[in-house]
Amino acid sequence: MQLTAPAPARSQAPARKRDADGMAVASFILGLLGLLVLNLFLGPIAIVLAAVSLWRGTARRGRAYLGLALGVADLAVLLIVMQVSHTVSWSL
Repeated sequence: MQLTAPAPARSQAPARKRDADGMAVASFILGLLGLLVLNLFLGPIAIVLAAVSLWRGTARRGRAYLGLALGVADLAVLLIVMQVSHTVSWSL
């Protein structure tokens, strides 16, 4: 015996799209922040978030691509400064 009516089936597509949009924005912010501090950690996180958001079909593709580029730039800046200063980390 059922006392309540069954709940209508909800589509997971809008929530998944919203999550992908949030990941695109987060990758952009983390990539931008990574140029200043903690680029060893924030760069790869920005790259992964951008890739996942693009894979899930975000509506903010430009921001995801920018986050991807900034994540790669984070790692490039780290490598260049490490080569110039001959250390494992860098500081100004």
